[in-house]
Amino acid sequence: MFDFVRHHTKLIMGLLFVLIIPSFVLFGIEGYTHFNEGASKVATVDGQSISQQEWDHAHRQEVERISAANPGIDVALLDTPEMKYATLERLVRERVLAAAAQKMHLVTTDAKLANQLKQDPFIASLNKPDGTLDMTLYQQTLARQGLTPEGFENGVRADLSARQVLAGLVQSGFVPPAQADAALSAFLERREAQVLRLAPADFASQVKPSDADLEAFYKSHLADYQVPERVDIEYVVLDLDSIKKGLSVSEQELKTYYDQNAPSLGAKEERRASHILVVAPKDAPAAEREKAKAEAAKLLAELRQSPDSFAAVAQRASQDDTSAASGGDLGFFQQDRGIDPAIAKAAFALGKGEISDVVESEFGYHIVRLTDIKPAVVPSFEQMRPKLEDQLRTQQAQRLFAEQGETFRNDVYEQSDSLQPVAEKLKLNIQTASGLNRTPAPGATGPLAHAPFLSALFAADALDKKNNTEAIEFAPGQLVAGRVSKHMPAHPRPFEEVKAAVRERFIAERAAELARKDGAAKLAAWQAQPASATGLPAAVVLSRDNAQGQPARLVEAVLRADATKLPAFVGVDLGSEGYALARVGKVLPRAADEASDATAQARQQYEQAWGAAEALAYYDQLKARFKAEILAPVPAPGRAAAEN
Repeated sequence: MFDFVRHHTKLIMGLLFVLIIPSFVLFGIEGYTHFNEGASKVATVDGQSISQQEWDHAHRQEVERISAANPGIDVALLDTPEMKYATLERLVRERVLAAAAQKMHLVTTDAKLANQLKQDPFIASLNKPDGTLDMTLYQQTLARQGLTPEGFENGVRADLSARQVLAGLVQSGFVPPAQADAALSAFLERREAQVLRLAPADFASQVKPSDADLEAFYKSHLADYQVPERVDIEYVVLDLDSIKKGLSVSEQELKTYYDQNAPSLGAKEERRASHILVVAPKDAPAAEREKAKAEAAKLLAELRQSPDSFAAVAQRASQDDTSAASGGDLGFFQQDRGIDPAIAKAAFALGKGEISDVVESEFGYHIVRLTDIKPAVVPSFEQMRPKLEDQLRTQQAQRLFAEQGETFRNDVYEQSDSLQPVAEKLKLNIQTASGLNRTPAPGATGPLAHAPFLSALFAADALDKKNNTEAIEFAPGQLVAGRVSKHMPAHPRPFEEVKAAVRERFIAERAAELARKDGAAKLAAWQAQPASATGLPAAVVLSRDNAQGQPARLVEAVLRADATKLPAFVGVDLGSEGYALARVGKVLPRAADEASDATAQARQQYEQAWGAAEALAYYDQLKARFKAEILAPVPAPGRAAAEN
């Protein structure tokens, strides 16, 4: 079971990504259908194709998302062929699950959609002070991503539906405790072993390369001694702040804006009230509610006779456990929040010291007394003038940016062979930069420090066809598009320039080969004559959850050695780190878990892994059912991956 998990880590992480991390967070929900249908296909699902442009677009967004969440990450690690292929696998997975959700009629109701949006931190960040969604800001934020509210919400709905396809399998995984304990005991078995590490550094002095050896090595590894490809570019930036600086507002506009927004500029009126509650839930029988209403009317008659006894009556008769002890005091609240609407309506209709009639709410029947008033405080026009001017200019700039942003996106795409038309239409400056590579240069700023923009410049469409990149938001309120004016392909550095590095690597690789040969010879000798294995270090106890600093491959080899023939000898090639030998002398049982919660946690993790494996098996069936096929070749593993 755990072998399956280890050998399919990437698939399981992808599955968990689908089930746990919503894929609708503002990254191109509508983009799937906005590309050229005639573009080259890289995958198909249920008869529908995924184009090269969609793949490139999705990967740029994925790099941007991860970079934003992890500012210190090396973007070059995210833009490898392996990472890009993983993005394509994710696209295929999303399409398969979407097709399955449609065939299974798994729908997301309006209520579930609303609840999901309400819980989303991005949506919450767009709320007004009163807790309601700022629709203007919502639309403008989506527009900067090339989205509409309808498209974004449809994407959320589709995502929630797709997640239902596998969620049940993952969440319902169950394994009997005895089976889980047996598997965990085998997986967490411990073994006592003596380990000998043969490091390449110990053999380096035996390697004495000639200049001819080094030059031959250099020629056979030219790809590793390349000057990175570079580009010279032109680019244009649409900037919200620049638009704002160019705007001015008249005195009349400011005064009109002040008059329209005066109630919300200062502190709203607040009122303090006390209440007496006779409980009668809205769904209670009619007779019960009538009885409660009559009781409230009786208390009201008593208060009409003696208004100043309100606090005492509340302490004696109110059924609100929270406020009764304080005489029914509810504190200060505004009319539109902080209190039950029925109580607020009554309180804001009373004069100070007055008592309401019986007030009905969903909780029962109330008697409300107004005890204090904090009048609304509205600053004067002159006090608010600087803030009003900034707010009004910001609003106007946001509207203009949304309009110009749409023009910007359309023009750089539709007139893809030049930036001049969009620059002239929107009065933008065409800027230039030279010698850019795929990663931001130290000290780079603005769009030149934005990895997704650089990635777009090195995409096939921009390099080979010299087309404009799409419009990319490299910071809030800032869009950029660029095009390559000159491309300088990667080329080998001269041998003399890299000779020292070639020599260092040649010695390291040859020394590692000598370590492997020596290790293999020792292993063969020890296996033939176990008694010849002398001078080994002291034994250590190795297990999968405590490797004692040893390489994972060595630990795995020790734990897989034939326990019926001890001592057993194993050897592991560690690539550039040399070779490791181990004499396995004793098998120890799994360490006893004294804490029951540790055992329970291990069982829970096993169940989760089991559920994930079942879901992956089901996903494989869905791929076959919907004829999912990736047409792009699987990238060859890099040297580091191959060594691992």
